[in-house]
Amino acid sequence: MLLCASVCMSRKTRTSIKLNWNRRGFLKAAGLGAATAAAGFFSAVSAKEKPGEKKWSMRLSTSSIHFMQLPIEQACERIAKLGFEAVDIWSAHEGCPHLDDVLERLGPEGLKQLLAKHKLKLFAFSVYSGGYRRYADLLGKAGGGVAVRGSTGAVKPGELTARTRQFIESLKPLVELAEQNNSYLAIENHGDALLNTPDSFKAFVDNNKSKRLGIALAPYHLQAIKASVPDVIRIAGKQLFFFYAWQHQPGDKQLPGVGPTDMSPWIEALARVRYRGCVNPFMHGHRQADLMAANLATSRDYLKDCYSKLKRSAETLT
Repeated sequence: MLLCASVCMSRKTRTSIKLNWNRRGFLKAAGLGAATAAAGFFSAVSAKEKPGEKKWSMRLSTSSIHFMQLPIEQACERIAKLGFEAVDIWSAHEGCPHLDDVLERLGPEGLKQLLAKHKLKLFAFSVYSGGYRRYADLLGKAGGGVAVRGSTGAVKPGELTARTRQFIESLKPLVELAEQNNSYLAIENHGDALLNTPDSFKAFVDNNKSKRLGIALAPYHLQAIKASVPDVIRIAGKQLFFFYAWQHQPGDKQLPGVGPTDMSPWIEALARVRYRGCVNPFMHGHRQADLMAANLATSRDYLKDCYSKLKRSAETLT
């Protein structure tokens, strides 16, 4: 019926119908996002994907390390009051106490109760300190999610493929552990690391065959080498599990909307690959809690504005 109608309609009318259809897809996706269960957030979002569907909904999380001077209960309260849907809980990097406190004091049931109290979903554990194995059981029993860690040291271009294969092979025991705990392992890019350049992302994607292993993308480090963030998002594709909205600027300007970077092309690229996780505004550096909250509110509003502009031009998702 649509095919017959399109023959009779003008090009302008057909374009209008197409745009309206895409907008309805966005509204439908937003409804699905609101209904996603707290347990297994990343798994549940992944399961919603169906080939050929024109829908993508931006979801926002942020990292507990932004409020590392506060107990985990107060950090979650702050994050929830800012309107973030989910949280990324940090282990002891730079002394952040949150994940070890959850492990030793709250346990999985206590964490689930805390998140439920504030209507937050568990998106990720950042395990740069301590490693994934230490927190795997906790993450699984709390509902599952993404565990974020780094890669390994930098390599010469001629060694990239072989070393990438070796690195992925070395992760097999952790990938199996993630499978057992309904979780995913995301490898972050960094300067002077194996995962750093666009070529290294391609090598990783080409050699990774596990659906439990993927990428945590930090644009900060890509901007440092003047690489295109949208291009790397496209390379990562379905293997993109975590995305930092984080720009290469000093101090508070690392955050979206506070610094000068136009992140609209990043959000569009995420929509095109139907990124399944949360957009996570992020910075390094510790600020007083009220100042951090104010900056994160600016980032939240800025990212929502980027997304609203994308929805208004839904043709970009065709």
